[in-house]
Amino acid sequence: MQTTPSLLAQGYVLKGYRIERTLGGGGFSSVYLATDLETGAPAVIKEFLPVTQACRAANGRVEPLSEGTAPLFASGIKRFFEEAASLAQLHHPNIVQVTNFFRAHNTAYMVMRYEEGKDLRWYIKRHPGGLSEKFLRTVFPPLLLGLDELHKHGLLHLDIKPANILLRPGGNPLLLDFGAAQKTQERLAGMRTLTAGFAPLEQHTKGHLGPWTDLYAIGASMWSCLSGRAPPPATARATKDHFKGAQRSYGRHYSIQILEAIDWCMQMNQLERPQSVGELLAFLEESPASKTREPRDTGRWFEKWPWLRLKRL
Repeated sequence: MQTTPSLLAQGYVLKGYRIERTLGGGGFSSVYLATDLETGAPAVIKEFLPVTQACRAANGRVEPLSEGTAPLFASGIKRFFEEAASLAQLHHPNIVQVTNFFRAHNTAYMVMRYEEGKDLRWYIKRHPGGLSEKFLRTVFPPLLLGLDELHKHGLLHLDIKPANILLRPGGNPLLLDFGAAQKTQERLAGMRTLTAGFAPLEQHTKGHLGPWTDLYAIGASMWSCLSGRAPPPATARATKDHFKGAQRSYGRHYSIQILEAIDWCMQMNQLERPQSVGELLAFLEESPASKTREPRDTGRWFEKWPWLRLKRL
């Protein structure tokens, strides 16, 4: 099949949006800055374009690379479209707003509101000695409120990391990039984006996913704010865990409460992590006098996620 470059060209008009430039992308999608021709407002458009499964043909359509990749590509389009529809129903100040979604060129598109700001990765790079505890307490509680809203709608993000956390003027955070999102009560479906260091072991092994999966990534993102780097990959930790954790590494620079929260989120065993955003937020809001956690009650959440009774890491 004869192909053209995979990205949409500047000036191309797509369903009422004019492509201005490419913002980025990965193995499964391309992201563009566009202008809504009806309102004149800027928008971000994500195009489902898995490079190992499909490419753009000379006529502009996105086509599977072969008969072998066609079923995966078709199921990916369906999943992307359905999850865009679910995300469009969310309205929270700390979650990027999906304003439109549609099919075109034999693939699917998600349109999101454009927001000004810098991602958390930008701040980490400019503070190699570590960001302050005040910074962490400004950014992560509202971010967790947005994540909680996502979980309440039965969705997981599955790619939380500093690059996907936008800080708007004033430090108000916004959770970005839902290209890896999926329904809560599913095993990892097909090929999915994951980022080494921020993805827990169950994402690498296609294990049981839940809120605890995103909370590992929250802890890893907080760790990066302290250390200036990503944590070691969960696969390496599973072989021989040399990771010292936040309390042992940064006990002199941050409160025991914030350090214990990070270490709690980054437990390798998913059953030993917070099982919900609310559980983590409640701990972070405890007064210093009551900062020590009680042993976790692992029985309560089996009622909500019964399939985990048989889980073994």
